[in-house]
Amino acid sequence: MPDPVHRHDLIVIGAGSAGYAAARTARDVGCDVALVDHGPLGGLCILRGCMPSKALLASSDALHDARDAGALGIGAHGLTIDMPFIAARKRELVRGFADYRIEGIEAFPLYAGRARFVSPTRLAIDGTLLEAPKYVIATGSVVQPRDLPGLAQAGYVDSDGVLELEAIPESVVVLGGGYTACELGQFLARMGARTTMLIRSAHLLTPADDDVGDALTGYFREEGIEVVTHAALLDVGRREGKKLVRYLHEGREREAAAGEIFYALGRAPNVAGLDLEKAGVEYGPGGEIIVDGTMRTSNPGIYAVGDVTGDYMLVHVAIYQGEVAARNACLQTGEVADYRLVSAHTVFCEPQFAAAGRSEKDLRRDGIEYVRGRYDFAEHGKAQCLGKTKGFVKMMADPVDGEILGAAVLGPQASELIHEVIVAMRFGSTVDQFMRIPHLHPTLAEIWTYPAEECAVQLGRKIPGDDQVELATSMTGE
Repeated sequence: MPDPVHRHDLIVIGAGSAGYAAARTARDVGCDVALVDHGPLGGLCILRGCMPSKALLASSDALHDARDAGALGIGAHGLTIDMPFIAARKRELVRGFADYRIEGIEAFPLYAGRARFVSPTRLAIDGTLLEAPKYVIATGSVVQPRDLPGLAQAGYVDSDGVLELEAIPESVVVLGGGYTACELGQFLARMGARTTMLIRSAHLLTPADDDVGDALTGYFREEGIEVVTHAALLDVGRREGKKLVRYLHEGREREAAAGEIFYALGRAPNVAGLDLEKAGVEYGPGGEIIVDGTMRTSNPGIYAVGDVTGDYMLVHVAIYQGEVAARNACLQTGEVADYRLVSAHTVFCEPQFAAAGRSEKDLRRDGIEYVRGRYDFAEHGKAQCLGKTKGFVKMMADPVDGEILGAAVLGPQASELIHEVIVAMRFGSTVDQFMRIPHLHPTLAEIWTYPAEECAVQLGRKIPGDDQVELATSMTGE
């Protein structure tokens, strides 16, 4: 007897953040939706990404603040690191987050196993056949494979491995300078590992504006992290009990030796085993599934969302894409994803970095004229009081109407501060309007008023308080 075929209106492959958002949205609009996942359930963000890493960073940040407390007149001596406790705390938090998510996932029909397409409308999961007129692929990403001679033989840890450490290595070489490398590389350094970072570009966070990347690179070096820029990796070996990375720098071969190697050269879309060709789904050279603005693939009945598309690789973007795809699949709304603000992002190193809208690199690349205002935390009263003076904020605006085009912050609580600008941009605020928003004093948030005013001055706008200054000047005759 042939295996029975299980039919649904929509089948979502992958029950991580993007897939769960798609399933929940589809259910809410009346679709019969099922989930497919090979486990473990919970998704990358909860199990091996955002949440466990932030739990670890909380410990290393607290340790760093205690060590720096002397600047505030507080002597902290005899500090200890209980790495088994830190690891156990992280596991407990992750378990709680995962249990909550799994409870939501199990409210849907759930098929456990690895999915592969056998036709444009059918999936096989071990001995089970599924059929649907619509699919959403949300299989996420995996650690980017790298053909670096000797790496596998020498051994290394990736981001998953760092998150599972029960002890901190005495020394580590970090390969990469992206957000994962910055966050977890700094964590290892603050927890006691002598840390060297090898990066191909001129600064950390290559896609970020140069002023951001250059400043962050400098701050890492001030903290004792060796950051080697323009490093071209050659191979990896072992010598005298150490792992050895050979690289080219300024035309010369050099070596970096350490007890461990942290491989942090990015992630790749997870499409292995899906047999996308049988579904008529096109993908790029890196495995990224090609989608249009509605998240639809080359097969009009199949959508793809999240990391598997190769763009953004941000959890909040994945959730948004899942919701858009589900509405389009179930309601045929033709909704087009708008990334103008949802692509805002942050990096939880210290100082933190966050950005919204267009960067200066974006604007220059596209030939868009703009004005810019910038203000340093070193000049800001509340930051001085807190002893958190690294970094700056900046804002870019249209040179004609003053609409805010983008903003960035490198500094204390950047991940929180950026939301004020996101809200302002959501409602089309100009710098004139923004600088008139009341801000509590003294707060970190009021720092945004300074770049807004600087932009407004360049546009020839009046600054709040100018009328009073003009009146006082006329009365005194000055």
